[in-house]
Amino acid sequence: MAPAADREGYWGPPTSTLEWCEENYAVSYYIAEFWNTVSNLIFILPPIYGAIQTYKDGLEKRYLAAYLCLTAVGLGSWCFHMTLKYEMQLLDELPMIYSCCVFVYCLYECFKYKNTVNYALLFLLITYSVVVSIVYLDLKEPVFHQIMYGTLVSIIVLRSVYIVLWVYPWLRGLGYTSLTVFLMGFFLWNVDNIFCDKLRALREKLPPVVGAVTQFHAWWHILTGLGSYLHILLSLYTRTLFLKHRPKVKFVFGIWPVLLVEPPKNL
Repeated sequence: MAPAADREGYWGPPTSTLEWCEENYAVSYYIAEFWNTVSNLIFILPPIYGAIQTYKDGLEKRYLAAYLCLTAVGLGSWCFHMTLKYEMQLLDELPMIYSCCVFVYCLYECFKYKNTVNYALLFLLITYSVVVSIVYLDLKEPVFHQIMYGTLVSIIVLRSVYIVLWVYPWLRGLGYTSLTVFLMGFFLWNVDNIFCDKLRALREKLPPVVGAVTQFHAWWHILTGLGSYLHILLSLYTRTLFLKHRPKVKFVFGIWPVLLVEPPKNL
């Protein structure tokens, strides 16, 4: 592992409108931001498992879409941090908007009869996605994307709080854990941005493995990926309860939560 410093690498000079605090090509000649790249595995592997389980359980396709959208975010973010190219940045940022729109639809349609489609909400969310995409491609202003993304997250949080406070209060643990983990990630994302110079200076004095722990943007990926995954569990748990199924949260290897859904007893 090379000393912590920006270097030249396989993908050439960055063209993205954003660069993060991790030193470029410090670990691998082929990966611009090593830790920010590999930390995206949490966005990729668990949602793929969730999508497979959702398909096996015969659940609604919108939840299959939710898992796959989360995987798409992870793949896009992997490509972005690996290359620091503008085109790959778009593969990271735009799917964040699209996936949140899917999350909003799932969460706000939890208490509808099966096989119903809310065309008005679909139209609104598709329009939102298209407008944000067009404006962002024109402006190329990351703050605009962050505000649009934050707006969707706020809508999701408000709906989640309503569900765990007034509809299914026994889901508070799952709902609050998802929110807390996400907020912890957001906090570290800000620390990474604000104190980047100090973090880089600190990493120069630390052994490489210890210094890797201070890659807070990578921790943002891990915590946000976990928080988003738990949110899908919350949404799917709420939906299957309404449909009279028997959902249960199980832990793979005693660590990773998955949702197993049994059909209603009268089937």
